Amino acid sequence: MNPQLYREILRPDWARLAADMRQPLTETEIVSLRGLGDRLDLDEVREVYLPLSRLLSLYAGSTRRIGAETSSFLHETDSTTPFVVGVAGSVAVGKSTIARLLRELMSRWPDTPRVELVTTDGFLYPNAELERRGIMHRKGFPESYDRRALVQFLTDVKSGAAEVRAPFYSHMKYDIIPDAVITVRRPDVVIVEGLNVLQPPPSPNEVAVSDLFDFSIYVDADPEHITQWFVDRFLALKHGAFADPGSFFNVFSDLTDETAVETALGFWNEINLPNLIENVLPTKHRATLVLQKAADHAVDRVLLRKV
Repeated sequence: MNPQLYREILRPDWARLAADMRQPLTETEIVSLRGLGDRLDLDEVREVYLPLSRLLSLYAGSTRRIGAETSSFLHETDSTTPFVVGVAGSVAVGKSTIARLLRELMSRWPDTPRVELVTTDGFLYPNAELERRGIMHRKGFPESYDRRALVQFLTDVKSGAAEVRAPFYSHMKYDIIPDAVITVRRPDVVIVEGLNVLQPPPSPNEVAVSDLFDFSIYVDADPEHITQWFVDRFLALKHGAFADPGSFFNVFSDLTDETAVETALGFWNEINLPNLIENVLPTKHRATLVLQKAADHAVDRVLLRKV
């Protein structure tokens, strides 16, 4: 990343931006939003995510006003469309928790009361198609997503369609659920969360997913820290969701903790780390804002693009 393009704001300075803001979420609400292994408490929400949600709300309001003024200039009916926020980052870095949290916080600001969240997991090819293509072992890599369907979804959202549908992905089944959809009906904000949402287009003549974002966030951390978070989460799932007989990962529920750690490290080193290094991390510089996390999962600095 070019440091000249970003303002670097340390945690204490960023936290001071929230000095006059009311904390809208209770501790119970925060616990319900927190993912496995994530550090998320009242202080983290107030000092990091509350000012971020306000900044996003200001961007959304400004974008809406520019849209209205442009329509007025062109003598057209105002057709303001949703403000789209992308959230990218590694597996286990906490981006899903951040996306859920921002949905709740942004909906409390008067400019953005209706916020929807869509994850790119729904645009993974079904497992049967991944098997047919011989890329099941590369699930999560860019080629495992139906990129054109995701671009079309966001194009419909940005064009102001009254109703747009996205496929539904079940983490329990580890697959797309046929005939299940998420429906977006012209909200004020759409948050799109996923590993590869900041990928450049595959060719100069194609549209990138990020071309349709109004603002983008990259959640960053040292790969060594993310490795530990991935292993910790795998162990937590082994004792929790994996124990469900209906879970795709139920086969791992009876592993000893020692074997579970070895298994998790195998998945990380063979799949998730290469994907991070080859595909995810190189897109960091494309983000409008970078949240830098420390070893304890807490954000310790914020990088905000100047231009």
